Amino acid sequence: MGVLKTQTPNKDMQLDVTVVLPAINEVDIIEQTVKKISHALETYGCTYEIIIAEDGSTDGTDQKAAELAQTFSYVRHLHNNKRLGRGKALDNTFRRSNGQVLIYMDVDLATDLKHLSQLISAVTVEGYSLATGSRLLSQSKVERTLTRNLVSKLYNFLTRLFLKSEIKDHQCGFKAFQREMLLPLLDEVTANHWFWDTETLVRAQRKGFKVKEIPVEWASTRETKVKLFKDSLDMGWQVLVLWAHLTF
Repeated sequence: MGVLKTQTPNKDMQLDVTVVLPAINEVDIIEQTVKKISHALETYGCTYEIIIAEDGSTDGTDQKAAELAQTFSYVRHLHNNKRLGRGKALDNTFRRSNGQVLIYMDVDLATDLKHLSQLISAVTVEGYSLATGSRLLSQSKVERTLTRNLVSKLYNFLTRLFLKSEIKDHQCGFKAFQREMLLPLLDEVTANHWFWDTETLVRAQRKGFKVKEIPVEWASTRETKVKLFKDSLDMGWQVLVLWAHLTF
């Protein structure tokens, strides 16, 4: 069960944007990431909060996140004593957020923040229910290993084949959701970890929600926490499980 390190905001508080940062053992970069996102949101011109969904860290990220929450009024810290998985951490945090546009992004900011305004505007101006960065659009500029690129393409092909998704890249950690669309949908999403993104996108499309894919500049700045073959096989299996659940 998560415990907020800052005073819980008034339930009637409404903000334009919530940015959630799922974080585990990110003590070296979390402060700089928060400051960069804050600057981007200030430039965009909206009211906002940044919630650090800190998931069972052991390197002092919890203390650093608590310090940031005490220092900056726009930062909140949600701590879990043991790791829940990215999907469960996002579910818990979005339910306790105050933004009308709900965003999450990877802490390492692999997706260039210059795309943040496009992500928000897709929901607030263009009328999409959700928007997601895509590394597999032809206009995107991506730096990652050939092996990871091939595995990603295979995974997304299988997802489109079995789950009839029209999305090219389901797993990019750069997404924005319309609040009134996402919160009810969370009751149907069962994935607790990496598959959360895919299941959420698939279920949203099946309900007729409009999704926009945004070409991005993306560069891996560190070793990913995704275990290439183990996690890929697990997510591939979950594609089949979800297909069976939705089909029969």
